[in-house]
Amino acid sequence: MRILLVEDDDRIARDVDAALSAAGYAVSREADGEEAWFRGDTEAFDAVVLDLGLPGMDGLSVLKRWREAGQRFPVLVLTARGSWHERVEGIDAGADDYLPKPFRMEELVARLRAVLRRSAGQASPILTNGPVSLDTRQMKVSVNGVPLALSPQEYRLLSYLMHHAGRVVSQLELTEHLYAQDFERDSNAIEVLVGRVRRKLGVDLIETRRGFGYMVPEAAG
Repeated sequence: MRILLVEDDDRIARDVDAALSAAGYAVSREADGEEAWFRGDTEAFDAVVLDLGLPGMDGLSVLKRWREAGQRFPVLVLTARGSWHERVEGIDAGADDYLPKPFRMEELVARLRAVLRRSAGQASPILTNGPVSLDTRQMKVSVNGVPLALSPQEYRLLSYLMHHAGRVVSQLELTEHLYAQDFERDSNAIEVLVGRVRRKLGVDLIETRRGFGYMVPEAAG
């Protein structure tokens, strides 16, 4: 899944970028509020990690403009400001969660997983569909209880499709959400990736909808 990280402190941004990348996310970074607003309004992201104290345009204004424009991706707000009324203001502006600085990277990643699950209508950190289970906390996949070795990109693909079970996802959408902006987009990359994941799964989970894309059926129950 693709995350927009908006943080003007370069040290914090590098640390968060590394933690999110290690957790299996494709991360794009911005340090300026105006640039962040534009990218969030024109590019596809699954979630945003947003600092409030930004140059160009403050984070609260960025968030308000996104929500006014109809952008519904979940937003996890980071800030050094500790007063309760500023937290309330952020939530009222459309933030999905709030994490004051300083914070532990493990908590940030856990909170991000949680807002992504909620936005996809998933209550549990473990997604199950037939014999396939995907643990979003440990980035592990198993089939009939047997662990499966997936590359980071293979995991991202399966995770995205399982988070959006029951909906057809186009190749373009997968490309936009699985890769960073500077990725050289080979038209066959997604098709090849899907083929590898299918072979490793060994079960009929990912369906092809000719001319439309791919879909994991909605899990029963």
